[in-house]
Amino acid sequence: MAAISHKSAERRLAWALLAPAFVAVALLVAWPIWIVVQMSLRPGRALALDQLMSRPLGLANFERVLADPATWSAFAHSTVYTAGTLAPAFTFGLLVALLFNRVFPARRWLRSLLLLPWAVPGVIVSVTFLWMLDASFGVANSVLRRAGLLSTDLAWFVDADTAMLAVIVPTVWKSFPFFAITILAALQGIPAALYEAARVDGASAWQQFRHVTWPGIRRPAMLAVLLNALWTFREFDIIYASTGGGPAGATETLGILVYREAFASFRFGTAAALGVLMLATAAIVVALAMRGLKEEFR
Repeated sequence: MAAISHKSAERRLAWALLAPAFVAVALLVAWPIWIVVQMSLRPGRALALDQLMSRPLGLANFERVLADPATWSAFAHSTVYTAGTLAPAFTFGLLVALLFNRVFPARRWLRSLLLLPWAVPGVIVSVTFLWMLDASFGVANSVLRRAGLLSTDLAWFVDADTAMLAVIVPTVWKSFPFFAITILAALQGIPAALYEAARVDGASAWQQFRHVTWPGIRRPAMLAVLLNALWTFREFDIIYASTGGGPAGATETLGILVYREAFASFRFGTAAALGVLMLATAAIVVALAMRGLKEEFR
């Protein structure tokens, strides 16, 4: 009886310690989401939130959003932008993690520098790459011309054919350190004895990676891909600061479309409806991914 009472007291203490976190989540996450859902059900334009919230509930915003070709175009751009960022960022991060897992001079200093791209604000990243990819004096065009890959200068951010690539490149540069640090932490958790046994068995470098390294980093790598996909899918600052969604809507993602609906057209209800659809898409992706992750962690 005393043991049961002790366990009950421990359970109450645990809930009491978690209560402040639950309150913070409710105030900072649940309540804003509820407000956005409420806004998404209020049709029409408004300059003040109280004006919008006084209107009757309805599904007109969702009907308008789902029937608008701009929504599906922005969704396609967001998908291309996310996929185009994840693949090279993960590959580059994996290669950097494998490199930094080796012992070489100044490794600790270089590890610290590795975090710099991830810490730089997106607007600063955009300004830097706007200069690097400028058609008149950008270093990228100069290097490509000297290598014989270009015959004329390209206006990367202004040309509709290259604008998406131009916003993907800085996003990859900013994203790869997250993959590198995550994978590097997983690599350092793999016992060295496994590599020694593999070498004794005559395993090649590729076979060691396939049968020792990849199984050891697969789970954290999958989680890192999921988190980065969610962050990239709702990315705003890099695209807005570099192209503003142009040229001719070539880089208008859902995040840019939400901003335009809210602060250019003052259709906050429509913007909220787009936000709810983005949240629903993210929830579906997480639900599907969690299935795979649960299988991995069994």
